[in-house]
Amino acid sequence: MEPAGQDINLNSPNKGLLRDNMTDVPVDAANSGAGAAGISLTEAETEELKTELCKVEEEISTLRQVLAAKERHASELKRKLGQTPLNELRQNISRSWQEVQMSNAYLSASSTLEDWNEKVTHSEAYKKTQETLSQAGQKTSAAFSTVGTAISRKLGDMRNSATFKSFEDKVGTLKSKVVGGGENPEDPHSPSTPASKTSVDSAAF
Repeated sequence: MEPAGQDINLNSPNKGLLRDNMTDVPVDAANSGAGAAGISLTEAETEELKTELCKVEEEISTLRQVLAAKERHASELKRKLGQTPLNELRQNISRSWQEVQMSNAYLSASSTLEDWNEKVTHSEAYKKTQETLSQAGQKTSAAFSTVGTAISRKLGDMRNSATFKSFEDKVGTLKSKVVGGGENPEDPHSPSTPASKTSVDSAAF
């Protein structure tokens, strides 16, 4: 319900302005409400209070309508400016982080951490730990290098051994037989041996 003297049109130069005759609620009226229940009111006083209550409720409703209209207008302006809720959130986070970085608590904590880091890195315990880790890393690298050299040497010795060479020769012979198998002219059972040669050899005996 919109009062006659209220203009909530966003395009109106008088938007958001309430009527001049809006009822002012005294501060003491709210405080005296608690004890009003125990006071007997005349019929005229009751009607007057009801009328005033209706006016106050109308004013509250009007203010809510004006506020909703203002919020819609603000949202429309932000949309036209390209200010999305996500951008606003990013700006708020960035602004909050800057405020945190400039706060005394953050500066004090940062200074304390820097002092603590400097003390730790320059302490004897830190230096000894760093040296121990460095030596351990060097020893580990040397051990791996020694193991790799020993394995390479062992493989070389195995390849030069008579057993490995004999095994290699056997593998080579087997490979030759598999690749060139069935082509031996001396073998009478070979499928490549001509039948006439087998007959001639039999006639000779």
